[in-house]
Amino acid sequence: MISRAARELGLSQPSISRIAADLESEVGAALLTRTTRAVILTEAGADYLARIEPILAALDEADHAARGTGELRGLLRVGAATSFAVREVIPRLGIFMKQHPSLRIEMLMTDQRQDLLTENVDVALRFGHLPASSAVARRLGVSERLLAAAPAYLDAHGTPKTPANLASHTVIVSPSDASSLGWSFERDGRKMSITVEGRLTFSVNEGATAAAVEGLGIISTGVWGCRAELKSGALLQILPEWRMEPVEVNAILPAGRAAKPSARAFAEHLAASFSK
Repeated sequence: MISRAARELGLSQPSISRIAADLESEVGAALLTRTTRAVILTEAGADYLARIEPILAALDEADHAARGTGELRGLLRVGAATSFAVREVIPRLGIFMKQHPSLRIEMLMTDQRQDLLTENVDVALRFGHLPASSAVARRLGVSERLLAAAPAYLDAHGTPKTPANLASHTVIVSPSDASSLGWSFERDGRKMSITVEGRLTFSVNEGATAAAVEGLGIISTGVWGCRAELKSGALLQILPEWRMEPVEVNAILPAGRAAKPSARAFAEHLAASFSK
């Protein structure tokens, strides 16, 4: 936390530590817990942050409005799944950065869901059903899901004709996969759900796609996760006549605090780009 703040503000770590100590002295409470491994917020610190962030965001908004140019400044921290960031978000960054040359962007790429408050994420791009919360969500679109495998795998093991045939095939599991809850299919009004057991499991979606290309099994993924491989023929869609439930994609802004103008603008930029 201290080192990141120092980088963002262009100050030394000792300077940041002195500022934090002075703030604690002024407030009259310990706001940070310091260990040899990390610096984390105390309960009082988390409450203090939640109360002052709307004020800081309002000041940021006022500065943005006063400039009157629409120019965004400062640092924008964006959280996204690795594969989605590489394949879909980064290709859309150029235009946004050109429009806002004074804005710095830090991409936090991980397939594990981030805590927006503790990890200081300004906007997170997430898939799937959103739990009830006070967070603000901007819908970016819907990702169609499909099954895919390499031609070599299908030549060696045959092509499934129905969802039930998947029980006799090797399945690759990834974070975007819902196989633990079963795969659901629909065709001509007929619905079918099956439970599959993955023989090969990956912590990142990109690894699962690479394994499928190598002929190691069948993956269930969003179109965004294998669009290039389908186009090149490295992967072939399986059971295209059976529709899988699509997954909604949203830009999430942190709960309990006003969003940065840059976070809102970035979400709007992605929404407009994905709608084309």
